[in-house]
Amino acid sequence: MLKLTMVYRIISTLFFIGYFPFAPGTLASALAMITLFIFKPSDITIFLILIVTFVLGIISSDKMEKQTNKKDASYIVIDEFAGYLIAIFLIPFTIQNLLLAFIFFRFFDILKPPPIKQIEKRIKGGLGIMIDDIIAGIMSNILLRILLMLS
Repeated sequence: MLKLTMVYRIISTLFFIGYFPFAPGTLASALAMITLFIFKPSDITIFLILIVTFVLGIISSDKMEKQTNKKDASYIVIDEFAGYLIAIFLIPFTIQNLLLAFIFFRFFDILKPPPIKQIEKRIKGGLGIMIDDIIAGIMSNILLRILLMLS
């Protein structure tokens, strides 16, 4: 039987994608993008996945951080998966939109412009791990919406 600690590891690393040696966060975001492209889930399905991912991400990331004594370790990538889903939430699944959401999300997630960096520093634990990517996803979504309105 799987130990609970292994379940936390599986969830937080997104089935061990987080252990990929190069850019695991980018890979987790790409997995989200590819999954949406292939399955084209409904908005309600994405919303439900977001809720489950957010809650499980907070719990599993918090447990992993405590177990390993590493703050927001690079192998914790469930936050990138959730952040990308927010970046494309309620936006049509065209290849262009999926790619732009990916680029914008990775830009905001890596650069961490205000208020992302400030919030990341203030909120600790699993919520802190998840929230900066959620905000990067929201910022990406807003930017993509602006571009779509202008085009």
